[in-house]
Amino acid sequence: MKRLLQITSIFFVVALMVSGCGTPATQTAAQPTAAQAPATAAPATVAPATTAPAVTLTLGSWRVDDADAWGKILVAFNQKYPNITVKFDPTNPTDYNATLQTQLETGTGPDLFFVRSFQVGRDLFDNKHLASLKDLPGLSDAVSAASNAPWATDSGEPYAVPIAAVAQGIFYNQDMFAANGISVPTTWEDLMAAAKKLKAAGITPFSNGLKDEWDINEVVWMGLLPSAIGGRDARLAYLNGQTCFNDAKMVASFQQIADLQPYLPKGYQAIGVNDAENLFVQGKAAMMFDGSWSIKIYEQDAPTFKWNVFQIPAPAGKDLYETFHVDAAIGMNATSKNPDAAKTFLQWLLTKDFNDTFANNIPGFFPMSNTPTSITDPVASTVLGFNSASKGTDFRFTWDKIMSPPSGQQSAYNVALAGEDAILKGQMTPQQAADNLQTALAAWYDPAKTCKK
Repeated sequence: MKRLLQITSIFFVVALMVSGCGTPATQTAAQPTAAQAPATAAPATVAPATTAPAVTLTLGSWRVDDADAWGKILVAFNQKYPNITVKFDPTNPTDYNATLQTQLETGTGPDLFFVRSFQVGRDLFDNKHLASLKDLPGLSDAVSAASNAPWATDSGEPYAVPIAAVAQGIFYNQDMFAANGISVPTTWEDLMAAAKKLKAAGITPFSNGLKDEWDINEVVWMGLLPSAIGGRDARLAYLNGQTCFNDAKMVASFQQIADLQPYLPKGYQAIGVNDAENLFVQGKAAMMFDGSWSIKIYEQDAPTFKWNVFQIPAPAGKDLYETFHVDAAIGMNATSKNPDAAKTFLQWLLTKDFNDTFANNIPGFFPMSNTPTSITDPVASTVLGFNSASKGTDFRFTWDKIMSPPSGQQSAYNVALAGEDAILKGQMTPQQAADNLQTALAAWYDPAKTCKK
């Protein structure tokens, strides 16, 4: 998901919004709790297939890397509905938003397409490119209001079916840990002690770099941030003006970025995500902050050493929270010539058949419906377990409300990124980074203007 994260970053950095397995950003409200949904939720049901005219639908997506997997997923759908064929038509992640917009405006858009969370998707709905799904059978039962919020209006009207969330953690070389007598760290302080020990042994502790800036921002900082500030409730306190964006907890989160600097690889300023992955896979670094979207990449690369993933630990004395980020949903083109067939596909996305096929063909992308899912990939299962091991989950900090500023103003995403970059280059202190975040947001975001200091 680098590719995914790249999409995420792209949207952030470009529309400021642009994430997994990587990707630029996307954005609004309630905490997605796919993994925490009750296992007893009734699976969505779809009307049985009947004899009907053959229909071909097109599914647009930014997941070029998953073309083969989606081929298998769509075959599973076609086996149940032989009269409906869905063709997967992905676009390069960096071009997806603009390409889709052009297609929709010219009447050539796909029948179904991947929808980014928050404002990007909301704009498509407001501009009447996305059909309302308020009457889609089974949606409200299979997907919680919290999980659907990033793809719904303020009043709760849904316009896409959430299909995937991603998690973040630290991939590590188990053989290196064992050879150096290191156990999986359970606190941030333990993690820094492990990094110090590895460096003293001549081993590069972390492979992450700064070339692809979204990585340090979305994966590292927004991965450690929930535990640093206190989870979703704390994030909402910032958004509601109950807490200023430069309080002691925010400063401490930027200090954690500073803590990492001595343990990054030589020349980290020029190291991108792919470089970092290669360093880890080749055994040249012991750890890498990364996302569940990369599980498939590591499994395909097949390192010669034993590896796994552990949760980004919280500072000593603080509760552990996991970044379980809303990644993708699928919506229906409001002008599709085959709305009934498209709705049949959308309903199928709420079934166990889809969940199992999706989760096991694209490990590390976790279904968001309450329908029970059987995940066979051991690493993906481990990562999903981070949710139950945490006090709570939340999506990435800057996605909701503070991602898309008025013209001439700065987003929280960009200001935080600039601060992290400057901290790692020794050009800014953690306090200055937090102060800059508060100042930038107070220039346009009303709650930050009157926050409690």
